[in-house]
Amino acid sequence: MRPQDEEEPRPVSPDRTEQKTNALATAGLNLIAQALSIYDADLRLALSNRRFQVMFDLPDALVAPGARFEDTIRHLATTGEYGPVEDIERFVAVRVEQARAFAPHYMERTRSNGRTISVEGAPLPQGGWVTVYTDITPVKETELLLRARSEELSERLVAHTEELSQTNRKLAATNAALEEAQRELTEIEARTRLTTEMMPAHIAHVDRTGHYTYSNQRLSRVLPGRPSTILGMHISDALGASAFAAIEPHLARAFAGAESLFEFTDALSERRIRVAFTPDEFGGVYILSMDITEETQARVALQQERRRAMAAQLTSGLAHDFSNLLTIILAMQSKLERQDLTPEAAGMVEATKAAARRGGRLLNRIADMTGPAALRPEPTDLHQLLQDLKILADPALPQGVGLSVVDMMPGGRVMLDPGRLQDSLLNLVLNARDACGLNGQVAVSAHLAGDAWIEISVTDTGPGFSPDALARALHPFFTTKGGEGSGLGLPMVYDMVKSTGGRLDLSNTPTGARVTMRLPHRPAPDRPEGLVLLVEDNADLRTSVREMLTELGLAVIEAGAVAEARALAESLSGIAFVLSDLRLAGEETGLDLAETATATGARLLFMTSLPQDDPLRRAAAARAPVLAKPFTRNRLARALIGEAAA
Repeated sequence: MRPQDEEEPRPVSPDRTEQKTNALATAGLNLIAQALSIYDADLRLALSNRRFQVMFDLPDALVAPGARFEDTIRHLATTGEYGPVEDIERFVAVRVEQARAFAPHYMERTRSNGRTISVEGAPLPQGGWVTVYTDITPVKETELLLRARSEELSERLVAHTEELSQTNRKLAATNAALEEAQRELTEIEARTRLTTEMMPAHIAHVDRTGHYTYSNQRLSRVLPGRPSTILGMHISDALGASAFAAIEPHLARAFAGAESLFEFTDALSERRIRVAFTPDEFGGVYILSMDITEETQARVALQQERRRAMAAQLTSGLAHDFSNLLTIILAMQSKLERQDLTPEAAGMVEATKAAARRGGRLLNRIADMTGPAALRPEPTDLHQLLQDLKILADPALPQGVGLSVVDMMPGGRVMLDPGRLQDSLLNLVLNARDACGLNGQVAVSAHLAGDAWIEISVTDTGPGFSPDALARALHPFFTTKGGEGSGLGLPMVYDMVKSTGGRLDLSNTPTGARVTMRLPHRPAPDRPEGLVLLVEDNADLRTSVREMLTELGLAVIEAGAVAEARALAESLSGIAFVLSDLRLAGEETGLDLAETATATGARLLFMTSLPQDDPLRRAAAARAPVLAKPFTRNRLARALIGEAAA
């Protein structure tokens, strides 16, 4: 038996806070009269109290954290705790197998020293078990004394007394099991709440009166401007009047027992929201709300790309044949020019050639509209772009037509294709100029709509759109300029806007016409993030570029050839960038990694020292940004976050 002031069992963890906590827990366990032991899933001792060592007379090594269960059983069997045991190792193996398939139990047994103990065991949710040993010898002696002194009582009463005593002990064990179950349920509830908080959606429940009985903290992220803590609030108060009006018909159907899945645009934030209502059996409704603004934008952009592909299929053959016809017409008119023609006939030949050349230019514009024209978003200073627009457009305006630019955008760069956006704005300004004639005013304004959209409007003081123009102005070849217009200007602007996932609206104002572009608002990242696959066959140069990337805080994997790069891309996930030299060892070039980058969802960038007129560099520039060697770390960083490569 150990002295009362002997050192308590040391906790497993070396952390001081945990040591203090375990020491306090052990001190508390040492105060109880029962022996207690806790073994983990690996059948090693996690914790025990002093009574456990004293009751079974165990050596210090078997009560130290980490002591093996089988060693303890072997010691007890050897010392006669279980009475005569013929094959100790087989006895130990059977007990270990029972422990691995541990089940809750209660039992009573008489020890070799004649004392009777009760053994209560319960499994732990993380694996392992806790066992409590109680010396019930006095209770048993009392029962025997009661039986000896109560001969006049019937055997039925004695049996009932013993049964009641055992039932009470089982009841105590059941209460302990219920307490453990309650603790497990509490842990499950905590994990469930953590899971719902981590989901990028608002998850809630309202009762039949429309008041929230449960909600995670995501409402303000899905619908900005709303509160995060809404328990007990009515749904109309939490969402606001406009959003509640949008969902109220669907909510009424859900209260009536019908599931509902729908989308609406939040007037306050201009975000697109998808909502699912699921009725419960008590008249309430479960709610799942997600912000699908970016998904909607991507869907619109994909639809526009499909329309482009269909238009290209329909027009490519016709354009080819028409181009051949125009070539024949121009050739024949050139022959006619060389003949002795009258002045009137010569004028007709020249007019025919001019019409044919105009047809050729029209074919080129059709090809621009239907051919590949992927957007190249990059961090763009919209304030500077609008200033440049005024500088570019002013010389093309008559003296009586003024141009004003109202810039209400917040600071910071945004992800846009600056070239195509500037071309579109110039197109709209020149259209507005034509509508004004010799006198008038053209205004360009830019501001945020909610936090999801950039809205840029071009207005003029001309006659406005006619009803026919409002209905057909976005159709290719529709024009109000007669022979001077191609009817492709607004459709090309429309194509650019839809390719971003945005929207183009035409309307009239009290003083003229308005064209409004709504583009997705995507703030530009401040620095690149993610894993970079660096492909360079020159070891020294690869080392230099790798050092630049790691100094930027990026993780890097390296390859010296295309085949090696493909193998790495197939075996790894999470590659954010593929940065490759154009000319590599072997027959393959950096261009052969384009499909690999697409398959992994990585952004492809090329680096090269080839001149700009080199065919390989021109082909690369058509696929992805090209970074000219030599370059600095800052230049590399700007290229990775999307700025145009040099």
